[in-house]
Amino acid sequence: MQREEFVQQLWLDYIHTHPDIGGLRLWPMDTSAEYLTLVTLNYGPFSASTLSVNLAHMGYRLTGQYAMADKGILIHLLAPNDGSSWLVLAELQLGTLPKLPREALTHLVLQSHPEDCKGHNLLCRGRPWPMPSWTLYTQLQQEHPLAAWLSVMGPRLHHAGFNCLSIGETLDTLHSQLEACGLPSFEGQQNGVFAVSSLLEHRFYPAMPQKIVFGEGDEHRLCLGGLALVQKHIADDHERIAEVLLPSHTRCEMA
Repeated sequence: MQREEFVQQLWLDYIHTHPDIGGLRLWPMDTSAEYLTLVTLNYGPFSASTLSVNLAHMGYRLTGQYAMADKGILIHLLAPNDGSSWLVLAELQLGTLPKLPREALTHLVLQSHPEDCKGHNLLCRGRPWPMPSWTLYTQLQQEHPLAAWLSVMGPRLHHAGFNCLSIGETLDTLHSQLEACGLPSFEGQQNGVFAVSSLLEHRFYPAMPQKIVFGEGDEHRLCLGGLALVQKHIADDHERIAEVLLPSHTRCEMA
């Protein structure tokens, strides 16, 4: 698979999951995201180390690793070999979960069909394991919201981040437009996955809740992702926003 095809499949899956975001017409449709935040877990073919091999074949280069112990995630920052969207690959560490939710999520993942555990498109083909029950989802949600998200969504694109400078509008202008479309933002430098560096102004807009059918037939409306807007406090051309997205104190030394 070529990178262009991979990104297109990621995007199509994303707007299928979040049709309200796919229907936005606040900026040109060909505007590229500054970065794409993908969420996975450290298990077998879905681990960041395994996925990174395929991503390297598509021209992505690991430029940094970040650890957020309070969230139990490792983040791998991957740069393309051109000016397209960077990847922020967030990997949930199963070992950081308490015993019961860890075992429950692992049992779910183990039910993945072998054919859904290989190939270059593991991040854009949807959830490879069965849908959890509503009871299991709520238990995971209480322990770790990202574990609950993974149980329903599988390894996938969580949100796209757009650089206001590339769009050609200020964050405040775009913020007002998104709120007028019914997309209020989170407060603070959070986006449901990781904290964002204070070097940036950042706002996250959860997508509108969608009806989800759980494993035992229960139907509930959930918000399972969104989009982010970012802009630098001080404009410069030296670094891409993705390079200063994560707090510097979370950066790991790379061997």
